[in-house]
Amino acid sequence: MLFNLFNSMPSVSTKELEAKLTEKPQIIDVREPNEFIAGHIPGAKNVPLRKAESYAPKGKVYVICQSGARSKRAATILKSKGYDVVNVKGGMSAWSGPTRGGKL
Repeated sequence: MLFNLFNSMPSVSTKELEAKLTEKPQIIDVREPNEFIAGHIPGAKNVPLRKAESYAPKGKVYVICQSGARSKRAATILKSKGYDVVNVKGGMSAWSGPTRGGKL
């Protein structure tokens, strides 16, 4: 079952997400707080992976982490609960758009 959920996971590139920033998409960053503080996408909410299971997004949510591994896990958890989830491929390592906080 998880394999099927993982294979059907919608995803976008960091460039595609950057193009959507004017629409103010709901973004959760599943990195640890110290990583988030160091630099994150403007408007993103920090929901560390360990708290993803209890997070209840409203509407479509984009999930990002540092490289894409944790965001895939979090997105799979949220999708299995019925939420509209999009994984951001490449994570903050691939992000070249605007950030808040320190430099990554």
